[in-house]
Amino acid sequence: MDESNRGGQQESTQEKQEEAKKIRRLQVMISMVTSVLGQDPNLTVEEASEMVANAKRAALAMFPDKELAFDILYKPRLQRIMKERFRIQ
Repeated sequence: MDESNRGGQQESTQEKQEEAKKIRRLQVMISMVTSVLGQDPNLTVEEASEMVANAKRAALAMFPDKELAFDILYKPRLQRIMKERFRIQ
């Protein structure tokens, strides 16, 4: 194997590790947001909505052009929690 090919494989592995790290960071962030939404007794609907919007903004900062993925994967869960918690129709 020549040197240039090995360098490309190393970059690819590094990129995959970085991507996995960002995915894990996003999962932890969403988990924390859902926990706060469901458990903080002093949270207002406005604060909760702002928290959801900030989570989406952070997700899109980590993964630009992945708004559809966020809307499919996380938005329904966040909306369900908001509806249950604040009795939103």
